[in-house]
Amino acid sequence: MSDKIFVETVSATPTFKKRFEFVERKGIGHPDTICDLVMNKVSIELSKLYLKETGMIQHHNMDKTMLVAGQTENKFGGGKVLKPMKLVMGDRATTSIDGRHLPVGDLAITTAKSWFEKNLRYVKEEHIEYQLEIGTSSGELRSIFKNPKSFPANDTSVLVGYAPYTETELAVLDIEQYINSKKFKEEFPASGEDVKVMGFRNGNWLDLTVAIAFVDSFVDSQKDYFKKKHQMLEAITEFARNKTTLKIHAAINCLDDENKGIDGVYLTVLGTSADNADSGEVGRGNKANRVISPSRPAGAEAIAGKNPVSHIGKIYNALSFKIADEIHKNVSGFDEVFVWMYNIIGMPVNDPKAVVVQPIPKNNSKIDQSQINQINEIVSANLEKMNEFCKKLLSEEIEVA
Repeated sequence: MSDKIFVETVSATPTFKKRFEFVERKGIGHPDTICDLVMNKVSIELSKLYLKETGMIQHHNMDKTMLVAGQTENKFGGGKVLKPMKLVMGDRATTSIDGRHLPVGDLAITTAKSWFEKNLRYVKEEHIEYQLEIGTSSGELRSIFKNPKSFPANDTSVLVGYAPYTETELAVLDIEQYINSKKFKEEFPASGEDVKVMGFRNGNWLDLTVAIAFVDSFVDSQKDYFKKKHQMLEAITEFARNKTTLKIHAAINCLDDENKGIDGVYLTVLGTSADNADSGEVGRGNKANRVISPSRPAGAEAIAGKNPVSHIGKIYNALSFKIADEIHKNVSGFDEVFVWMYNIIGMPVNDPKAVVVQPIPKNNSKIDQSQINQINEIVSANLEKMNEFCKKLLSEEIEVA
């Protein structure tokens, strides 16, 4: 395998040393994150069904899904849902084995309903309709799964991961997690799960733009809205200042206008903008390391919903970040590490066509053979343990959004 592992030093300014940096994080109630997490859960439950019924995971991909926004009438003290959201669920799955039908559609809907019940406090069964667009996998792709010991890749893709997190990335991630924490929801029940945090770092200043969907049943009036908004802003700013050495400027719901009445505030009935204002899709949310960092390289594949044993768009997406992190932690002398993983359809997943490791050495130093050997060992060890890694994807030990 070592003949397919390439090490190329990069002469560049590491992200954390650049003057400007942009980072975004979409919370669990954001329409895009909903699609990612629901369909990833569907893929996991479908994989378990295949294992139970056939002894192995069969071909499927659940990564072509859209959440169509509903329609509501917002009102201080509590509005109402006029039209439910619609989850259009696709793409392809193995729907029968040896003439025996498998309940793929029923499982998908049941799984989605369970996810909404567990994760979004105010979304009830009647608030969502389901449209199934899950077709039958092609014979050529199904044939990949006839030899479970060596699954060939079912796509041609290149994925990239990097390490370490920058201070900005960690701050943005932590702030969203704080806003969606049990503690914050207990203190501010008006805050819905639909949260987006955008961070713009300029030198040692971090400008945070936060969007929080307010739940209108917990807001008595326009005055009450702006009071609660101010209280949330104070709590978020204090949390951020305790989490980072960067200087903080934060703002919440920047479209608000005190001169527009109820149309000048960010209200929802269900705690997500998907109830009225915003639709969502798989792949538009957080990347495999749970943030969106336009300042860093990115692959074109969504990680959520893909097959956990054959789709390199899922496996390499997560594994490239793991390898980059291990190299950065265990091989001294690098400010930043990028790991590119490439394979072509039909080739074994655990034998990529190329793994390109691009470290940025500290102080523009030269890489030595000892460092190269360590990198090769880390990459090879991870490829040898590919089956174990795929099991972790299946058991949800690895977060995908």
